[in-house]
Amino acid sequence: MKKFYFPSVFFLSLIFSGFLLPQIDNPLYDHVPIDYIRYIEIKGDEPVIESVVTDSLGFDNFNLGVAFAEPHMSQNLNSPLQYFNAFNTNTAYRTYDGLNWITSTPSFGATLYGDPVTAYDSLGNLYYQNMSGSGTIQNARVIRSTDNGQTWTASVIGVNGIDKNWMAADQTNGPYKNYIYCTMTGSGGVGNFSRSTDFGATFQQTATFNTQTLPGMMVAVGPNVLGGNDIPGGCVYVVTNSGSAFASTYTFYVSTNGGQTFTLKSAQNFANYVGTNVSGRNSVQNMRTRPYPFIAADNSYGPYRGRLYLVYASNTPAGDGNKPDIFLRYSDDQGATWSSAKVVNDDPNTTANHQWHPALWVDKTSGRVFIKWMDTRDTPTSDSAHIYATYSSDGGNTFAPNQRITTAKMRINCTTCGGGGTPRYQGDYDAIVAHNNISNIVWTDFRAGNFGSYTAYFPDYALRVSPQSQVIENNNDTIFYKVEVPAVKLYDQSITFSASISPTPAQGSFQINFLPSNVLTTYPDSVKLRIITQGLVSVGNYTITITANGPFGPPIHRRTVQMTVDNVIPVELVSFDAIVEKNDVMLNWVTATELNNLGFDIERKIDGGEFESIGFLRAKGTSSELTNYKFIDRGLNAGKYFYRLKQKDFDGTFDYLKQIEVNVTTPMEYALEQNYPNPFGKVMYSNNPTTTIKYSIKEKNHVSLKVYDILGNLVANLVDGVIDAGNYELKFDGSNLSSGVYYYSLTVDNFSSTKKFVLVK
Repeated sequence: MKKFYFPSVFFLSLIFSGFLLPQIDNPLYDHVPIDYIRYIEIKGDEPVIESVVTDSLGFDNFNLGVAFAEPHMSQNLNSPLQYFNAFNTNTAYRTYDGLNWITSTPSFGATLYGDPVTAYDSLGNLYYQNMSGSGTIQNARVIRSTDNGQTWTASVIGVNGIDKNWMAADQTNGPYKNYIYCTMTGSGGVGNFSRSTDFGATFQQTATFNTQTLPGMMVAVGPNVLGGNDIPGGCVYVVTNSGSAFASTYTFYVSTNGGQTFTLKSAQNFANYVGTNVSGRNSVQNMRTRPYPFIAADNSYGPYRGRLYLVYASNTPAGDGNKPDIFLRYSDDQGATWSSAKVVNDDPNTTANHQWHPALWVDKTSGRVFIKWMDTRDTPTSDSAHIYATYSSDGGNTFAPNQRITTAKMRINCTTCGGGGTPRYQGDYDAIVAHNNISNIVWTDFRAGNFGSYTAYFPDYALRVSPQSQVIENNNDTIFYKVEVPAVKLYDQSITFSASISPTPAQGSFQINFLPSNVLTTYPDSVKLRIITQGLVSVGNYTITITANGPFGPPIHRRTVQMTVDNVIPVELVSFDAIVEKNDVMLNWVTATELNNLGFDIERKIDGGEFESIGFLRAKGTSSELTNYKFIDRGLNAGKYFYRLKQKDFDGTFDYLKQIEVNVTTPMEYALEQNYPNPFGKVMYSNNPTTTIKYSIKEKNHVSLKVYDILGNLVANLVDGVIDAGNYELKFDGSNLSSGVYYYSLTVDNFSSTKKFVLVK
């Protein structure tokens, strides 16, 4: 991911190019307050911020930068990793890989007033709409791109009007395929509708609706499945918004001839207040909001094909000052009649929390209904919110458990954002898009005290890779990284991992593979990334990039870890381990060969601390025989410790050898473990007459540990006295005993345990 820097020059240029709106905050219109433009002029540049925000579990939010609220996003169904995002008034982001976003400001050749809307058609053509005009809002212009927003056509007027536009594309292969439909609030309480039948080259107004007195007009496309029909793209739906801002009337129209003519289907009064009436606007915690209707239709070939969905926010119980819920209704007769309201949010006490600012999308591949919204359920004072989301797989009758999408909470009333107005302008809408049962959500986030532009996948999985850095030797050394999916948010598809290393070494190479495979299908789970140096790999620092993606691309996530390639160390280490006895740790290591080895530096750190040297042990110098070393670290408190072994050459340079982890614990109970090895003695290719016996003492006490033969005769008294609490182990030498079965017994306080071992001579 990249870091982005957003200067204020663009916003200042808007001031001097006619981007001055009426200063009166008229609740009948949606527009960017003049206060915010003045704020940008005063505040200046926004800081550079990291573009991926990952929480402690490993879930990602993608921070695209700081824009101007009211985002809209679309996805290219032909290339599912291609997304396009647009924010007020003309800050656009595009990605070709679902991870790295490129920012741009496409040219419309006119003064822009915001409210961006985007759409892809079935061929992958991208359409981008923005309100424009000369001195005032007069229309919404449209530009088209055939390369995901890299280059654009000249703009054309898509629809005339003075406020709040919308756009939809026919993504089917029906008789109206790739038609582009636009709506916009006109003057005098009407709503205008236009369409393009030539890929956005020209638009023609074909309808006017006299029921659009409030912002919130929207258009959607669905199949015509009534009367025995099944015509892809055969229904163009328009919903208008009128009446009072606190008792809206949603009026539904349908066209069955590609937007040429429309039929009124019904007028519904579903919504009331959203939060509190502040200066004639609906407000949640001084953030202006709206009870606008979001509509979408099921274009899949599933059981609910053709169903029309409506999502909106409204107070429960109805009335000024109460808290809103998110509601979904559906219609199976093209908007004539509607189902009862289904509450989308699943918080146990909905009257205690605000849920508002919804967005809706229906997955064309599956018919799954995706919904996102803002939610205060995690904040008892209701002054801060997270983004939540869910989906329905049964046509909007039930919903999956709501999932928190944001990795950090945001204060709702963003006094440092500079939106202006009372209630404060912080955007009136955002968006969600979905394909192959994976959605991507875009929203304006206030966690950093600004208008952050964020996206996230849903359903999704967390991703962690450890450790963060390692050292590997050249010439056939091996290291492992743990690649882990510790949690998911309703994600049930497979995950495929890949890895790359940069830079490419000047000499030698790396072998990379995942064990047991590079695919996970159940969660939580993990795989190992194994890296082997082949030949004399160039010494230096390398970055390992691990990428995870779903079967169709999204959701996609990426992590980087570090690796240092070092020269061959002049000590061949066979083993390095530790034995804990009471509060002492005995370190043991064995070398096979040594060359000019002055000795070993032993370093220790407590979990969360830094390594420090605790001793130095001199070595032979040069040897080709197995050599055993021992170092005891005494008097430790209970806890997790890390020990690192370093070898010092005669020239004074150090080489890192190996690190181990040791837990020093106080036993919670008395215990006697099975000896190992067992049997012991002359077994297979071994002839070792010793075995190890481990036992645990939970408190200081008199302890007896004895060995008996099969007839019950005492053959060895290993422990007989008072010892401290701790974990113990000892080696029993059976050299003086004959072959046979023996028993060893631990007795302490009221505890007694006996185990059996076999000695082979």
